Amino acid sequence: MDSEGTTGRQQIGIQEAMEASGQSAFRKYQDLVVGSRSLGRLVLYELVVLVSSWVPGALGLLLRKVMYPWLLGAVGRGVVFGQGVVLRHPGKIRIGDGVTIDDLVVLDAKGTGNRGIDIGDGVFLGRSTILSCKDGDIVLGNHTNLGFHCEVFSGSTVTVGRHGLFAAYVYLVGGGHEFERGDVAVIDQPRASEGIALGDNVWLGTGAKVLDGVRLGSNVVVGANGVVTSDLPDGAIAAGVPARVLRTREKPPEP
Repeated sequence: MDSEGTTGRQQIGIQEAMEASGQSAFRKYQDLVVGSRSLGRLVLYELVVLVSSWVPGALGLLLRKVMYPWLLGAVGRGVVFGQGVVLRHPGKIRIGDGVTIDDLVVLDAKGTGNRGIDIGDGVFLGRSTILSCKDGDIVLGNHTNLGFHCEVFSGSTVTVGRHGLFAAYVYLVGGGHEFERGDVAVIDQPRASEGIALGDNVWLGTGAKVLDGVRLGSNVVVGANGVVTSDLPDGAIAAGVPARVLRTREKPPEP
C-alpha cells in the first residue's frame, strides 16, 4: 500500500466536477468520460464507441479487438472485449495478455492525479462487473477471476494479488464518507480512503464485502455474505457479519 492510501487521500466528488463553475456540458463530458480535452481524443473515443461497443456476435468481438486498443493505455495479446464494455478515462487503463472482459463491464479510471487501472495477465471479469476509481488506483494480479456483478471501488489504492477468486456480487469498498456532523449532508462531508490490499489466492464467496482499510493475507477464504471489517492473517477461513476467523487452512508442505 502506498503512502497516499494509508494517510486517507481525499476523493474528488462527482458533484464537484459536475457543478464546476464555467464548465460547459461539452467540457464536463470530456473531463468525466474521455479524460482529455483533446478534440482528437474525443473524436476517436466517439468513433470507437459508435462503431464497435454495441455490435453483437463475432463481428463485434473483432471490431473491439481492433479498435479498443486505440483508446487504452496498454493492451496485451489475446484480449477479448464483450458487448457494451464501457471505458472511462481509457488512457489510464492497462490490460495484460489473455484477459477476458465479459459483456457490460465498466472500467472507470476517473481521477485527476491517479494512475488508474492495471489488469494482469489471464484475468477474467464477469458480466456487469465494475472497476471504479474516484481519483484512486486499482491493481488486479495475474489470473484473478471476478464473477458477474462484482464491484471494486477505489478512492486511494485497491490491490488484489494473483489467483484471486471472487464469486458473484463481491464488493471491495475502498473508500467512504465521514458522517459525524449532523448539520451537514453526508454527501458533502469529507471523503477519505485508506485502501484495501489482498494477498495471493484469496477466495471471496458470493456477496462478500471487504471494507476500506482492510488487509487480507494470502490463501484467505471468506464465506458467502461475509463482511470483512478488520485484517485477516494468511490462511484464515472467515465468515459472518462482521467476519470472524473460524479456522486456518492447512499450510502447504515445505519444498
